[in-house]
Parts: sequence; C-alpha cells; structure tokens
Amino acid sequence: MRALIIAEDGFEDLELLYPLYRLREEGVEVDVASSARRPLTGKRGYVVSATRTYGECRADAYACLVIPGGRSPERARLVPEVLELARAFVRAGKPVAAICHGPQVLLSAGLVKGRRMTCYAGIRDDLMAAGAEYRDEPCVTDGRLVTARVPDDLPAFMGALIRQVRRAGG
Repeated sequence: MRALIIAEDGFEDLELLYPLYRLREEGVEVDVASSARRPLTGKRGYVVSATRTYGECRADAYACLVIPGGRSPERARLVPEVLELARAFVRAGKPVAAICHGPQVLLSAGLVKGRRMTCYAGIRDDLMAAGAEYRDEPCVTDGRLVTARVPDDLPAFMGALIRQVRRAGG
C-alpha cells in the first residue's frame, strides 16, 4: 500500500512529518511529490526529499492523498498537475486528507462546493465563498475527505485518515 503527500517549500513541518511517519508506522510506503525531485525545506527548517514529481504520480497507484499546510499549498495549487491529481483521487473515491492551508489545493481544484470541511481560520472565508460548509472542529470527515485545522489536530486527523484508508481496503 502506498500514500502520496504533495508539498513545496514552506510546508508546515509537523503537518508533513507526522503523517509521513504515522503512515509508515502502519506499513504504508509514502512518496513525497513536488514540482521537482529535490530537497524541500519546511517553515521551521526540516528538510524532506521529494521522491517524485507531480507528473510522475497517478492516483491509481496510491491508497490516499495527504496535503499538508503552511505556504506549500498556495504554491502547489498553481501547478495544473496538482489540481488534476486531487481531482483524480476524488473521482476514484480515494481518501484525501488536507490540513491547515491544505484545502487551498482542493479549493483551486473545484472540489469544495457542498462539502463539510475545516481548515486554518485564515482561509475559512475562502472555503465558505467557494461553497464549503465550514466547521470549527479539530477534524471533519465528509465521505472520503478528511480535513483539520492546525498541528494540534494531527492525532484526530491521522486517526480519521487511517480509518478511511482501512475502510477503502487501501
């Protein structure tokens, strides 16, 4: 079983590293994709190597998609391959998990209208303007979509994602 994390420089360190290691603890192989295969630096200085480019990734090769927050989503959402990847995961009915600013990618991909979601408070109005039903809760699950607000929500976020992956038969 494999999972995909998408990231650019400026990712929120905990929001990438916690899912990376938690999924590995579950026996899931994890690829980190970016615009280029290179070291990525988080907001707090942690470095993670991108093992794939976006163009090398296909939703059918993965059990789930994780979108960490920080500045990374505002950069990733400008890349057409990222938006198509997000749409492909949703079309395939696979779990998609976005935390903090991560829902910006889903917003740009046109995937938030009518969905119950949470996010970092700073993008709450953007989600609501795009038609999402915002909930100020640590973790919100709507179908296969899992969203969370901030690093403190990571335990609930990852618990919900792992349940989704198991339910989907990952």
